[in-house]
Amino acid sequence: MTLITLVRHGQTDWNLDRRIQGSTDIPLNETGRGHALEAAAALAGGTHHAIYASPLVRAHETARIIAGEIGLGEPELVSDLREREFGEAEGMLVADYISTYGDWHADVPGAETFDQVRDRALGALDIIARSSRRRSAPVAESVIVVAHGGVIRSLLDHASGGTMPLMGVPLANGSVHRFEASPGVLRLLETVPVQ
Repeated sequence: MTLITLVRHGQTDWNLDRRIQGSTDIPLNETGRGHALEAAAALAGGTHHAIYASPLVRAHETARIIAGEIGLGEPELVSDLREREFGEAEGMLVADYISTYGDWHADVPGAETFDQVRDRALGALDIIARSSRRRSAPVAESVIVVAHGGVIRSLLDHASGGTMPLMGVPLANGSVHRFEASPGVLRLLETVPVQ
């Protein structure tokens, strides 16, 4: 068994503007760096053995801040943790996206589907969990994974059987979600409020 703590990256200027980032590589803003520090404070009381992150700069920088605050090494970058590719909708304001496409599951030219995002994210977590079980057996390892709202939303949806999170309710930047991963199973343990 591996304990996986998923953290959403800190805020960017595009988050603030309610603009779809997708795979566009937008950096954290100062508020986002504060979110990373808040997430680190929420994680500081636990034991963590490794940290992983999406290669997009907003997630990678969040992970580096967390790692520095709680004494972990450099985050390992995992390509399949990157945010959903939104195709021609990248850069659109959320309100314009909803007006144009109707909902988040719409067929957008060049965009990944929600299921594709979930499947690649589950595959990435499976590889992380298998690697940690080899390193730490028989003791459960605890790892931190810094990713994106769409990725975390797809994993919450999967682990909760479609009951979480509610459609239209955004995941907060810097939010923390704890899971237990064992072969073929991802179980949500808790969502930790971050101030």
